[in-house]
Amino acid sequence: MHNAASPDTTPGVVAMGLTQGLVVQELGWDSDVDEGLRDRLMDAIDGDLIVDAVESVDVVVLWWRSEDGDLTDGLVDSLTDLGPSGVIWLLTPKVGRSGYVDHSDIAEGALVAGLSLTTSAKVSQDWQAHKLVRPKGGRK
Repeated sequence: MHNAASPDTTPGVVAMGLTQGLVVQELGWDSDVDEGLRDRLMDAIDGDLIVDAVESVDVVVLWWRSEDGDLTDGLVDSLTDLGPSGVIWLLTPKVGRSGYVDHSDIAEGALVAGLSLTTSAKVSQDWQAHKLVRPKGGRK
């Protein structure tokens, strides 16, 4: 892990609100992900990103590209280990990048999966993040 990210690389991680001690599950990793962003996420939580959860997680980071299949199915699968008040950060390639996912597809996938799309943030040169949560009535 890196100790300190340079100031110009941390805004995305800050926007995601990840803090020390959160349990973060990572799904959809592939060779095209932003490894620098992953390092900054691990620095923010002061731990590793996990794949196979043994207990509920606070955050799911889901890397998703247009060719990964049905986004709704991916989002529903992301809920498997997510705690009741947890959030999903859906990371998709930016406009013009290979694998770009249209915002309307994200909004529709979230709605069908029973999630609310709350905010989006630019988190790296090639990836953007979309925060999805369970509707307030659905949280416990």
